[in-house]
Amino acid sequence: MPAPLPAQRTGYSRPSWIQRSPRVAFFGWLILLVVGFYVVRLWQLQFLEQGFYLSEAEGQLSRLIFIPPRRGVIYDRQGELLVRNIPAYNVTITPGYLPEDAERERAVLQRLSRLIDVPYSSQEEVEPYRLELGTVGRAHFPPYGEYPPPGLLERVNEVRYLDPYAPLIVAETIDRELAMVIAQEGGLTLPGIDVQIIPRRSYTTGPLTAQVIGFLGKIPPDMVEELQAQGYNPNVERIGYAGIEYEVEENLRGVPGHKYVRKDFLGKELGVIGEVIEPIMGDNVHLTLDTELQQVADEALRAEMAQVGCQRGVVIAMDPRDGQILALVSLPTFDNNFFAEGINSTEDLEELQALNDDVHGPLFNHAIADRVPPGSVFKIIPATAALQEGLINRHTIVNCPGRISLPNKLAPNDPGAAQPFYCWINLLTGGGHGPTDVVDALAQSCDVFFYEIGGGFPDSQLEGLGVKRLAAWAEKFGLGAPTGIDIPGEWQYDVSVPDDKWKREVYQESWTTGDTYNMSIGQGFLAFSPLQMVNALVAVANGGTLYQPQVIHHITDAEGNVIQEFQPQVIRELAVDDAVWAIVHEGLERAVTDGTSTGAQIEGVRVAGKTGTAEYCDNLAQEADLCPVPAGQTLPTHAWFMAYAPAEAPEIAVVAWVYNGGEGSEVSVPITHAVLDFYFKRAAGELPVAGEEVPAVENSGE
Repeated sequence: MPAPLPAQRTGYSRPSWIQRSPRVAFFGWLILLVVGFYVVRLWQLQFLEQGFYLSEAEGQLSRLIFIPPRRGVIYDRQGELLVRNIPAYNVTITPGYLPEDAERERAVLQRLSRLIDVPYSSQEEVEPYRLELGTVGRAHFPPYGEYPPPGLLERVNEVRYLDPYAPLIVAETIDRELAMVIAQEGGLTLPGIDVQIIPRRSYTTGPLTAQVIGFLGKIPPDMVEELQAQGYNPNVERIGYAGIEYEVEENLRGVPGHKYVRKDFLGKELGVIGEVIEPIMGDNVHLTLDTELQQVADEALRAEMAQVGCQRGVVIAMDPRDGQILALVSLPTFDNNFFAEGINSTEDLEELQALNDDVHGPLFNHAIADRVPPGSVFKIIPATAALQEGLINRHTIVNCPGRISLPNKLAPNDPGAAQPFYCWINLLTGGGHGPTDVVDALAQSCDVFFYEIGGGFPDSQLEGLGVKRLAAWAEKFGLGAPTGIDIPGEWQYDVSVPDDKWKREVYQESWTTGDTYNMSIGQGFLAFSPLQMVNALVAVANGGTLYQPQVIHHITDAEGNVIQEFQPQVIRELAVDDAVWAIVHEGLERAVTDGTSTGAQIEGVRVAGKTGTAEYCDNLAQEADLCPVPAGQTLPTHAWFMAYAPAEAPEIAVVAWVYNGGEGSEVSVPITHAVLDFYFKRAAGELPVAGEEVPAVENSGE
């Protein structure tokens, strides 16, 4: 019987080669899948996303370039130019235009190195130390220093393949003569080397107005990205770092222009796309400063500081009718042209370090940033407060024996436990002012009178203002807050007037009557800026209007049109009776006619003023062993004097303050006298002829 046939397979059957090599089949299908994916993606890029990538490619070949505007200038109140723009010269290297031959490039860079005094390569400076570095395994250079900065070659190599057609600045603000030499050689012997002409600030009055005007500086690294988005060019433009340059940066800077340029893949500019939008020049700023008066104040302050050997002082002149600053001098100071010219050399860095290391802070505006004891110039506030509160009147008499003893609350019947308080005259003569009213107290600066109206005294049965009312009145005069002057740098921290709550929080101690006594004569914990004090005097002079001091008068555009006018800003009106102001004015005028400040008298002009001699003990005094002092000796003192004139219709108020200057009547009165004398003689056309001797000023009192 024949064998049965094998069963026949039905359905799909895999090819024999797959059956024999399944791995080969798997990889074959995988290759087909990958190729298919790329075909689909290619079709997507070619047809669906073509427009997007075309625009991206065009964007990479075109670039938005901002065109810096010309910065506005600054004038004083008379229209004198204080700040202007002058051409400055930078040297640039464009790596893409350097010779292709390495030897020729080396010759070009070495020639430039000799011209601008920048090393061709830092490696040349390393070479003498190469053996030593290798022998001892040093990781730094040279044996006792830092690795030298990169030379021209290293700086070029950093950008050679990244952006070869972007100019690289290698020297800034070079001399004009050197710039001309480089420019003349540029196309012939120095290919790839150019001179870039940029505007630079020139401060015509230099140190005289540096504290008000400020200066420009390079854009700091942490602000580059933010300001680039606003159209700043960090390689060319500078921003305000202080003073008016900082305060109105937006106005002075102007509006940048822009253009779109087409570049090749190496960054070489091929042409401009579309219309060029030209920049708009910055606005011009007109100040309230009187440069001539500023010069007189500066010279007078320097003369007195030199005479007494002091290193710091302030003079401020202000118009009490609207708060305009006529002069603002702060010494020591600096020359803002130093920053305008650029800090490019070792000598520049050393000079900058010296400015920073000076303990008297030439970079700080002491007129608005210093907080120091006001001394007796503060007495205008308790005098006004006691009269307005009804504690005293024009005829209230306080006896000044020269020394009073404040009983100890824990031992009121023990004279030995009582705390003595002295009047300044007792320290000089051993006596006192005797029976004194408020006018005499202001004129003679009687400390005992103000002790008693401030803190009370059992023997005179005066209640006294007390610390809360005294602090409240000081705040009404603007001493508890920044003045709001329109230049940066005013002290903003811990500006409150000290009181019992303040002492508990700061010292964890209770306020005492002795603290109130000290506060009443401008001592103790009180500390205010010269600007705050002259602003308080202005409120007295004009009959109760406290202004926000202002330095900016108005702003104009390039065509001279006024685009912003600064109106007087009133902080508050003090609720003080006219009769009270009349008494205070009488006392301050008497101080000049026959009191502590007779040296401030000006022929034909009624002057009112107040001297101050403020004891202090700060870190500098301690380092100089000027304080603390043994019992019975006095601390070092700041010299103060504040005045306004004409007394009947004030149009100028002046404060002069000299750090560690001694007696206000001897040091600060002559300074203020010089300012007022010039102001009124100029107004009357009576300025002395050059070479004519000016009579000496006599001083008396505190």
